Amino acid sequence: MDEERALYIVRAGEAGAIERVLRDYSDKHRATFKFESADEDKRKKLCEGIFKVLVKEVPTTCQVSCLEVLRILSRDKKILVPVTTKENMQILMRLAKLHESDDSLEKVSEFPVIVESLKCLCNIVFNSQMAQQLSLELNLAAKLCNLLRKCKDRKFINDIKCFDLRLLFVLSLLHTDIRSQLRYELQGLPLLTQILESAFSIKWTDEYESAIDHNGPPLSPQETDCAIEALKALFNVTVDSWKVHKESDSHQFRVMAAVLRHCLLIVGPTEDKTEELHSNAVNLLSNVPVSCLDVLICPLTHEETAQEAATLDELPSDKTTEKDTALKNSTMVYNGMNMEAIHVLLNFMEKRIDKGSSYREGLTPVLSLLTECSRAHRNIRKFLKDQVLPPLRDVTNRPEVGSTVRNKLVRLMTHVDLGVKQIAAEFLFVLCKERVDSLLKYTGYGNAAGLLAARGLLAGGRGDNWYSEDEDTDTEEYKNAKPNINLITGHLEEPMPNPIDEMTEEQKEYEAMKLVNMLDKLSRRADVKDLHQDGG
Repeated sequence: MDEERALYIVRAGEAGAIERVLRDYSDKHRATFKFESADEDKRKKLCEGIFKVLVKEVPTTCQVSCLEVLRILSRDKKILVPVTTKENMQILMRLAKLHESDDSLEKVSEFPVIVESLKCLCNIVFNSQMAQQLSLELNLAAKLCNLLRKCKDRKFINDIKCFDLRLLFVLSLLHTDIRSQLRYELQGLPLLTQILESAFSIKWTDEYESAIDHNGPPLSPQETDCAIEALKALFNVTVDSWKVHKESDSHQFRVMAAVLRHCLLIVGPTEDKTEELHSNAVNLLSNVPVSCLDVLICPLTHEETAQEAATLDELPSDKTTEKDTALKNSTMVYNGMNMEAIHVLLNFMEKRIDKGSSYREGLTPVLSLLTECSRAHRNIRKFLKDQVLPPLRDVTNRPEVGSTVRNKLVRLMTHVDLGVKQIAAEFLFVLCKERVDSLLKYTGYGNAAGLLAARGLLAGGRGDNWYSEDEDTDTEEYKNAKPNINLITGHLEEPMPNPIDEMTEEQKEYEAMKLVNMLDKLSRRADVKDLHQDGG
């Protein structure tokens, strides 16, 4: 009934009546995602009628109402076949300002029409194979990039940027050819990186370093959504970028990694949004060539150094240990390098472990990233080793028992998911510089057996990668307990009592004769077996 009434007014009514009836339809079906099959033909005709209205000179408010209803109807894949034509796609592209002209975005009154047109295109392209083919023919990706360039530095049009980026993501997700076009022909990597810089309001203090205001306000919801869409689009553009061949590529990836470092050190409007933002940053960092990830850490700035000195000066001069603790805790510092971003990644990883589900999708990307960073960059590995595998003091509990990061990772080494098990073990193995004896010290042989068997290292040794020769220093507590540590379980066990100590002399003699008889039987069986073999 709703479709019949709306269709009648759309076909015969004037602009004001069309706007009213479509606004009512939109309000009623705003949350509708499943449609009745019986009304399918009516919805198709309503779509066709709306496109006919959109080519007329009607007020902006009427255009917005038409587009809102079209967006709702385009959630139904079945009705898109007859309405997805080149002409209709061009109508939406014109309304979204995706044309060849160099007109700037000055008319604020047009912004709602642009946003709703982009939303319609997102739904139609995602749900219609015909629209996906037409997108290639109409060179939609290039036009989206052109629109982004018009508004990349305009903060008050975040919605336009957000849905432009979402449509770019959808296109690059569905078409591998568009990924290549975005990367090389359309210079999508620097363009999308600049969009992120704008969303984060980055101020550069050095080539790959940005100013971080830890006391500043969180990102707004609009800036956060825009950044998330840019991160997702960049992921598709860089999905095959593990190897860098040109210096210009290396520079661009370092700039992007520096922007992502900034992303990790800021927060969104809510905890969930911050996690979503950081999750997409982790996914994108996984595409960055590992040689370019050195920008995740940087030397302390003069301000940070002064802050450390001020923190220490507040403590009594004889409190050396307390000073060391303050230096370590006030900012994440290692060898004079700021490790805040790495610490955020470590905390992110631990939160994903604590969730206890969706490990393959949620945990393995950050574990893989930390593993590769540790393998390639010594300072990162040593910092993570200090955080994850500090010198052993308490060896009374099994390695998998407890609430430390080490305990949690060791538990994952025997997880039912093979991929999760492998990457958790690999991360700890790299932190141990791929030395079997060091790994066994922290995990026990039973937990490490899977990795060692896969690497052919059950008998000991080390992996194929080279690491610096600095040695671990064992604590006195570990040295004293080491002789009594069970190598299989990896923890200290009380010595088992010797059963012979409680036997009488007669019992000892009886057990000894039993052993002699058993050995005699085994020996005779072996002789008989050899005789049969010789006879054969």
